[in-house]
Amino acid sequence: MPAVIARFLEKPWIWAYAAAIAVWIVTIGFTQGQGAGQVLTAAFTFATFFVIVALGQMFVVTLGPGNVDLSIPAAMTLAGTVATKIMDTQDSMILIGLAAAIGVGIGVGIFNYALIRLLRIPPIIATLSSSFVFQSAAIWYNRGLRIKPPPLLADFSTSVVLGIPVLAICVVLLAVVMHVILTRTVYGRSVIAIGQNPRAAWLAGVSVDATRFATYVMCAVFAALCGYLFSAFSGGAALNMGQEYLLSSIAVVVIGGTSVAGGFANVPGLWGAALFLFLLVTMLNTFGLGAGVRLVMTGLIIIGVITIAGGQRNTR
Repeated sequence: MPAVIARFLEKPWIWAYAAAIAVWIVTIGFTQGQGAGQVLTAAFTFATFFVIVALGQMFVVTLGPGNVDLSIPAAMTLAGTVATKIMDTQDSMILIGLAAAIGVGIGVGIFNYALIRLLRIPPIIATLSSSFVFQSAAIWYNRGLRIKPPPLLADFSTSVVLGIPVLAICVVLLAVVMHVILTRTVYGRSVIAIGQNPRAAWLAGVSVDATRFATYVMCAVFAALCGYLFSAFSGGAALNMGQEYLLSSIAVVVIGGTSVAGGFANVPGLWGAALFLFLLVTMLNTFGLGAGVRLVMTGLIIIGVITIAGGQRNTR
């Protein structure tokens, strides 16, 4: 039995869930149990959007050092704006709006990788630069309008079953699919191999350029999907709707157990990390701390969780 527990504790994702549970317990202890269920429902609701963008970011980060997509907020904004305007509150246009959002994501991913591969611009600089282009396009296309989403889509994005958001259930299933893709498919193993050693992967027959291209496109598509769903959830697309997902998408990936050095990814940890980040902010707000203190405490606690999880991996 101790051996089983030891192997369980070696899982890199366990620390994100342990931190989330600990923060939730502290929060409900402070409020004497009031609103415990509502806090969990809200946590699953907002963690859903973090997980969607983190799934794509995780694959990009796994490609190795320097690989990160900073265009996620702009891709979310542009996709949400385009899809919402095309749907124009009509339920019959929901699928067309989804197709438009995915099309925006594909375009964003292609543009990003063209900057990286053809112009030899480092991924961080390329995606940061392209984000200004996409954000400007969203501003031009939106022109200050805030169109409401179709009622059917809005109801779906906010519906809850037994205290669990329906959207969260769908994203859990999506995470399971992406875990299978990462661990059981040629593409997933190629991503990991490239992250561990690009040259060795190329010598082993892995199509490095094609794999990197597919990964950046997939990341942009997930960002676009998140923008599509978040615009439905929030009552319409806003020009700053993706702002908080820039660093959060990276934080969720790292806290969830994925190595920033590449070559190691962890899908199960994304949910734990996303729940932890939301519950941490909720706890600090519940304590009534000032904005500056909240930021300092958030940073210190995140560093602590990453250090503990990283120490466990180094020990192995």
